Amino acid sequence: MRQPGDRVRSRFQLVALCAAVVAAAACAAVPLPDAGPGEPNQPAVPGGGATGAGADGSLDGTDTVEEFEQDIAGAEALADEYWSQRFAGFGASFEPIGQAIAYQRDGELSCGDQLIPRNNAVYCLTSGSEFIAYDANWAFDVFQTVGDSFLFYLIGHEYAHGIQVRLDLEYRFSIQRELAADCLAGAYLGDSVRDGTLQLDDGDLEEFQRGLATVADDPDQPWFEEGSHGTADQRIAAFFNGYDRSLAGCDLT
Repeated sequence: MRQPGDRVRSRFQLVALCAAVVAAAACAAVPLPDAGPGEPNQPAVPGGGATGAGADGSLDGTDTVEEFEQDIAGAEALADEYWSQRFAGFGASFEPIGQAIAYQRDGELSCGDQLIPRNNAVYCLTSGSEFIAYDANWAFDVFQTVGDSFLFYLIGHEYAHGIQVRLDLEYRFSIQRELAADCLAGAYLGDSVRDGTLQLDDGDLEEFQRGLATVADDPDQPWFEEGSHGTADQRIAAFFNGYDRSLAGCDLT
């Protein structure tokens, strides 16, 4: 997945995108007290290997640390640009999410007074700051096993939780919020492909499906259980509803 030119309210909320190995209880959106997140050092991304830069200097098609870092930064910049344009179209002002923070250990980073667990990516809003955080080891592993498209989906999904906050959307069950975020992530990516901002490589659509299956709930998990995100079929359907139909495919009411 490439970008042309290689361009790189007072609510407390922690929303997580969970790998299948993470207990659902760790993924709940939890009201937090009035406290800001910690300020850990941002660790180096794990991994290694030879850089596979192409003739144009791009790194797409490799699974190196360099491409991982480039794709995370590119996905964040793309989401900033996409949602800024959409909010301008709504006639509304827009404040981009401040940063995407890498972490490696349980408890290294917190959202308010809640420690963020490993094998996760989260959106956090406190009275002090707003950020996306991701376990660099887990994200890099899925990047290598699933593909680079997963990183654009991961950032897009967590960014979508910030959009839900900005639009003051509320959901009775966590699964509704999570599937809606999958749809918004699909819209951000599908629209970016259609307008030429993002270029798909062969197999990228299949990578989206594999990535969604990786973070899906066990089929036996009750849909109404707090922290439920959806089965693989539900998450894939929600994502591609947004991908194919743009924001019209997502419930923004």
